[in-house]
Amino acid sequence: MIARRQLLVRALGVALLLCSVAVAAQSAPPLTTDQVVSTLVRRNAERAEALRSFDATRHYQLNYRGFPVDKEGSMVVDARFVAPASKQLKIVSEEGSRLLLDRVLHKLLEGEQEASSPENRDRVALTPANYDFHLTGSEALPSGSAYVLQVEPKTHNKFLYRGKIWVDAHDFAVVRIVAQPSKNPSFWIKQSDIEHTYRKVGNFWLPEKNHTITQVRLGGKSELTILYNDYKITDPHALNSNPAKLAAVATIALPAVR
Repeated sequence: MIARRQLLVRALGVALLLCSVAVAAQSAPPLTTDQVVSTLVRRNAERAEALRSFDATRHYQLNYRGFPVDKEGSMVVDARFVAPASKQLKIVSEEGSRLLLDRVLHKLLEGEQEASSPENRDRVALTPANYDFHLTGSEALPSGSAYVLQVEPKTHNKFLYRGKIWVDAHDFAVVRIVAQPSKNPSFWIKQSDIEHTYRKVGNFWLPEKNHTITQVRLGGKSELTILYNDYKITDPHALNSNPAKLAAVATIALPAVR
């Protein structure tokens, strides 16, 4: 009995040691805020150069609950990105409330086109010119270790946001955003909470899901979900690029219900 206990204790000790080694191997190397941000900006520039075009399908679902009546709306959109900032967004199908479709979902597409225009592209980029950054630590995500940074916009541009970003410790790409818009898009909006996640497609991190909950001043609440599916990297150069240098990048406008 004693021998069995000793063997069990040793086995548990070995298991704990292996777990600690595995965690240490995945932990983010200690870096300063400036080091993380400068590497993120540099990698973003490399990815923007490498990712010349891709196609995808998006599924939008918007549910409103409150005054005067509950409403729902949904649409499917085919998206094509062509560098440096051309986005072709084609509505394939839509159903539900015309009010939500015309006044909210269609406006989201218009806002994304506006954010990616040449005159706005530099103003919305995730750079020290537009944001103040503060490294708060690191976390283990299912995709790997990530640096966590608090971001604060330097201007009240409607396409900027304040909150937290998670930066993959290996690829130095943003993999998660939890934030609120820098500027309230409408008097009728009390608060919008946004969570945006990315997934790796080949050598790139691309948008995976957006979930936005908006509180309306009259007491209603809307819930927006965008799913990004069926990615196809259509540029041969991107498919053959060095994966050590790549991870994601198309500037996106985080949607806030207007």
